[in-house]
Amino acid sequence: MQLRLVPGNSAGTVTAYYLSSQGGAHDEIDFEFLGNVSGEPYTLHTNVFTRGQGQREQQFRLWFDPTADFHTYSILWNPKHVIFMVDDMPIRDFRNLESKGVAFPKSQPMRLYSSLWNADDWATQGGRVKTDWSHAPFSASYRGFKADACVAVAGGRTRCGATVGTEGTGAPASAAGAGDWYNQELDLTLQQRMRWVQRKYMIYNYCTDPKRYQQGLPAECSMQ
Repeated sequence: MQLRLVPGNSAGTVTAYYLSSQGGAHDEIDFEFLGNVSGEPYTLHTNVFTRGQGQREQQFRLWFDPTADFHTYSILWNPKHVIFMVDDMPIRDFRNLESKGVAFPKSQPMRLYSSLWNADDWATQGGRVKTDWSHAPFSASYRGFKADACVAVAGGRTRCGATVGTEGTGAPASAAGAGDWYNQELDLTLQQRMRWVQRKYMIYNYCTDPKRYQQGLPAECSMQ
């Protein structure tokens, strides 16, 4: 999806673009953009829920002004990885570590959602800065949605090879099934680029916040 975020004083607002299943034990993959006062940077907030359990936040500053133009925000979700990308630059890789007892979102179909909402109790500087409604209405722009996916169909079956988007009609399912994305992983070059982004632009990582977890850091933090 290509997004252009709320310009000017966007404090208190959250522009969200995410995948989610239904129910209390739902899975979810989140892109959330936390607004700020004029002249201060947005925070890109990512999270992964498995079986209703989230608290896997990683936050980043962006290396461009996300209100000046459209940029592409992508999710690669396959049986081995959940990879978050900004303009094709990977910023986060949540790996499937089920073999080591870490839950991974792979058994529940998810739908795509988008919203723009008021979250001034937490979104900007920990809730210290509230939404200034004199700047309303707040508007973010979306375009160029595209998905290449395995689609849940009647009877609990899955149809792979379906392509949908806003820039053309949906293509029929391919007899060959899912595309290359189904087994895609980050090669060494992309892993290095991701680590560079994380060193330079990551501002919060749940795996480096031990005070938050009385029972110790989540298991995947020692394996990622």
